[in-house]
Amino acid sequence: MQEHELYMRRCLELARLGMGSVSPNPMVGALLLHEGKIIAENYHQRFGGPHAEALVIEETLRKFGDRAADIFRNSTMYVSLEPCAHYGKTPPCAKLLVEHQVDEVVIACRDPFGQVNGQGIEILKKAGIRVIEGILADEALWLNRRFTTRVRHQRPYVILKWAQTADGYMAPEGGAQRWITGAEAKQLVHRWRSEEDAVLVGAKTALVDNPQLTVREWRGRNPKRILIDKQLAVSADANLFDSSVETLVFNASKTDWIGSVKYFALENFDWYLPQNILYQLYLMDIQSIIVEGGRKTLDLFIDAGLWDEARIFTSPEAWGGGIAAPVWHAASARSQLVGHDRLDSYYRIHSNNS
Repeated sequence: MQEHELYMRRCLELARLGMGSVSPNPMVGALLLHEGKIIAENYHQRFGGPHAEALVIEETLRKFGDRAADIFRNSTMYVSLEPCAHYGKTPPCAKLLVEHQVDEVVIACRDPFGQVNGQGIEILKKAGIRVIEGILADEALWLNRRFTTRVRHQRPYVILKWAQTADGYMAPEGGAQRWITGAEAKQLVHRWRSEEDAVLVGAKTALVDNPQLTVREWRGRNPKRILIDKQLAVSADANLFDSSVETLVFNASKTDWIGSVKYFALENFDWYLPQNILYQLYLMDIQSIIVEGGRKTLDLFIDAGLWDEARIFTSPEAWGGGIAAPVWHAASARSQLVGHDRLDSYYRIHSNNS
């Protein structure tokens, strides 16, 4: 069992390399073990591209040519998620492993997606392949918590993020702009944006801060931008509309598509607003969002119970007044220093049915 965990941990390390590139697919890593040595390893690298198992098979065929068939029959495939059983953008990996007669397959956890869950394992077992599952299952499920949330709850994984002063204020009164955290925190936020599908703000934040919501302090792709703007108060020359990345505007009156900007009019705008927005994003295959809005926008998601993580920066500086940050009573799961600021991370635990 210890040996299985060693190789599965390597699969999880490989899987993480796909963060920010494979959504709405899960992150998956795989390796092939032959006579106690890893002879090929890879990970799902981009949405629509070959899956991890297929890349490992391909690498083995390329390296060993005519010897590959015999190697497969005497090797163990380790994979961090159950091999797929259906035809999607690529053929099913379970059938690929059967085709090459891999001797044994070790799996971290089952795929929660309905067209796979247990079916990939069944294909392998029916073909006489030995299957071991449940190796580092909790870690594998945690890695793909965005994917699992989308499949089980039909909405994106929601990360709340804000910065506050030591005395609990997040913005000055009167619409002024004032930076709270240091350069290190800013860089980390840009890294986070590169890892998620979209970042969301409300109209007030867009009007006061005129943010770009792009990745500039970190190497990575820009997320989609989401704006909640009931009355379409944000002007067309705002940074959010600079055409550098797709921007989605949820409002009360306009449905249109102009260049990189998509407008979505929501009926009964003030009723179940966060639920309606998240469902629309789910239909667009957006798997995760960071909510970076002001107090009103954050409270929308907090009050509805629609959040999965909260990342809160606290500066050592006190202001003595301003707009108060959201009231937060949960116990921090992790606390660390980022430059001079403290970052507290919180995680919401869901049951499989909630």
